[in-house]
Amino acid sequence: MAGFGTSSRRHPRSRGRTWSRTGPDRATLGIIGVICAIAGFFVLGIVLGPIAILCGWLAMNRTWSGARPVPAIIAVVLGAIDTVLAIIWLAGTATPGTGLF
Repeated sequence: MAGFGTSSRRHPRSRGRTWSRTGPDRATLGIIGVICAIAGFFVLGIVLGPIAILCGWLAMNRTWSGARPVPAIIAVVLGAIDTVLAIIWLAGTATPGTGLF
């Protein structure tokens, strides 16, 4: 009967690391968000703006309290500005009387 139920005692799973650590870390997400926000000012702002906001939010560990890294804040702010400008630009092209003719 030896050996039943003793394997978990030899190799217990740590409580703090139950997920895989293969994804990008917070600093990388912040830098990706800043790059998306800057690129969004030039092309596809309606897509890259929300991506920048999402990357910045994930880089801040999904909270507004505590220490926030600077690239994450820049990504969120520039992504929000980029998204608002893209929405204004789309609304301006959709109004009557502003076509080619």
